[in-house]
Formats: sequence, C-alpha cells, structure tokens
Amino acid sequence: MPISDADRSWSSLKGQWRKAAEAIEEDFSTYVIGTFAALDPLVQSGKGGLYGLYEGTVPQAFCQVNKLLMPKFEGPVLRARFMTVSPAYDLGSASAEKYGQLLVELFSGMVWLSRNALSASHVLFHLRSPADAHFLAPLQTPVPSSPFQRFAIHGAWVECDLKLPELEDA
Repeated sequence: MPISDADRSWSSLKGQWRKAAEAIEEDFSTYVIGTFAALDPLVQSGKGGLYGLYEGTVPQAFCQVNKLLMPKFEGPVLRARFMTVSPAYDLGSASAEKYGQLLVELFSGMVWLSRNALSASHVLFHLRSPADAHFLAPLQTPVPSSPFQRFAIHGAWVECDLKLPELEDA
C-alpha cells in the first residue's frame, strides 16, 4: 500500500509507531530518527516512493521502492530498500517467527507490485541484514509453480527475475 504525505498515511504511520514505541518505554524522539529525518523531505515532496505492509490499518513495515533501469538487467527493475519495521518487530515484542513471516509478506508485496502497479521483470529486495536471508532462502529451490525464473540471495540482497507471463502458461 502506498504511503504518502498527501493522504496523511505517513503522519498516521509515525503517530502509530510513536504510541507503540512509547508503550514499551522507548523514546520515540530518538528512535529511528535517521530514517524519518531522511524520508520526511522525500515524502513531503511527493517523491518518497514508500510502500507499506499493513495488518488492517496498522502499519507493520515499509520500504522505499523505485522502478529503474540498471546496466546488469534487461528491462525495468523494482528495487526495494530502506526496510523499516514497526517497533513491535524492531524492539522485540514480536517473535522471530512472526518477523520471518513479515519479511515473506513484504517481499511478496514487492513481487505483486512488480507484476501490477510498477511493472518490472526483476526485483531487488534489500534485507535489513544478511542474517535475515534464511527467511527467504527456501524460495531459491526451483519449483514449477514458482513465479521466478531466477532467485538468488547475495549478502543482504534478494535478487530475482520473474517469469514472463506467457512462459508461465507453457
């Protein structure tokens, strides 16, 4: 789901995360200060490119997404970076299992965006740490129904090429 200043979803996210952080006695004025300081001007200019994963109306995570051409790839690339998770995940009140599920859901959302709103044949998804790679590692195993022509993990980067729609039907 897109996050913007125009529809107030950005200020709503920050307000909800402030309450969540303060509920577990974290000082929100210093919590993720760098992330919000860097993104606020971009979001206010309408060039944030933020997309979030929500559970109902509660934001669980977001990342900055853009579509671009890169020399290494043929065709457009959807690149998701600067993943930020809600205080529940970041400060440890959510389990590691739930965190892994969040990463899978967020990655799946990026694949959906690449197939729909942002039409791209490649996805680059930057994890918060190379240690998070094990949550998506099972996707490296080729299976006939997979949407991936190629799926690889290099450090904290998940890199995949999507099957072309006409090849999926064959």
